[in-house]
Amino acid sequence: MKPVSMIDLPLEYATRKMEYDEAIQAVLQVGDFIKGKAVTELEHQLSQFLNIKHSISCANGTDALEIALRALNIGEGDEVIVPAFSYVAALEVVSLVGAKPVLVDVDEHYFQIDVTKIKSLINPRTKAIIAVHLFGQAAYMDELLEIAKAHQLYVIEDNAQSFGGMYQNLYLGTFGHISCTSFFPTKNLACYGDGGAIFTQDDALAQKIMMMANHGQSAKYHHEMVGRNSRLDTLQAAILQVKLRHLKPSLAVKAGLAGLYQQQLLGVKEISLPRVAPHSQHSWNQFTIRVHQNRDELKKFLAQHGVQSMIYYSKVLSQQPAYASLEKDFPVAQQLTKEVLSLPIHDQLKEEDTQQVTKLIKEFYG
Repeated sequence: MKPVSMIDLPLEYATRKMEYDEAIQAVLQVGDFIKGKAVTELEHQLSQFLNIKHSISCANGTDALEIALRALNIGEGDEVIVPAFSYVAALEVVSLVGAKPVLVDVDEHYFQIDVTKIKSLINPRTKAIIAVHLFGQAAYMDELLEIAKAHQLYVIEDNAQSFGGMYQNLYLGTFGHISCTSFFPTKNLACYGDGGAIFTQDDALAQKIMMMANHGQSAKYHHEMVGRNSRLDTLQAAILQVKLRHLKPSLAVKAGLAGLYQQQLLGVKEISLPRVAPHSQHSWNQFTIRVHQNRDELKKFLAQHGVQSMIYYSKVLSQQPAYASLEKDFPVAQQLTKEVLSLPIHDQLKEEDTQQVTKLIKEFYG
């Protein structure tokens, strides 16, 4: 039986080897490894793709989130609202800038921050909401923006898992005051190492973010503010230019595969299939099912037959030792940690691979 992995980066490279090699060689021959031509070109191309005014590349997605908070002057004494069911980065950066993270449960259908629970947590110290577009799905942006406007809060979009996804026919990452993404190798738009970017329509914020990411410099050796070294290197930018050219076709392939999974798993009563929120276009960074019976045993069974699967995430954020002091009562998030299982989905996957995965799931449940 053929192994089926969550993502196949060597095969993806082999498929477009000529394009990647040409892009890498162009950088090697010029030698502009830091802040080179490909970085500037990529930033322009990202702005064009999203139809957003400013794209500022940086070293990784976590840096992007932290720089966003600092650019909005969020720090000691402030509070930032964050979903309780997510990757740790959004929570981590709030703590790193000295602010207090305030966790909110997620909704059980789309796993996004539950907008009905936010208003009761807002107080004079609240400064921002981080909307994490989890698994490729859109957060409830209309409601979030309405709450933020009413209470004069910033909205930061964490678009690391949903680059290329859409809401109301606009790309995710274009709604908030600032949005951030990661180019980690498993993402929809990914490089061959670490990388990230920050997006905004605001000229003043963009200027501040650019300085912060480059040692606080407004010009070479002229340091206007305390900054950091958070730069996307030119080799990664060149690779991302290739990936960006293929992003739309890649997302279309993943959408097709998601449709196949939906068809093939329909009727398996032990699982719930992922839903797509109204007025949105899922980008399928993950295909995450809810397994209501023997989730861990199913995962082991798939692995024994060569199929990789992943649990995103096994703990509510407040269950992590580093954040044990935070509120603990998040019933939906807690239930999700016991049920979620992500199946392989990537643009090198074939229909027969999805059939193999779904056949095993059906076999497991008899």
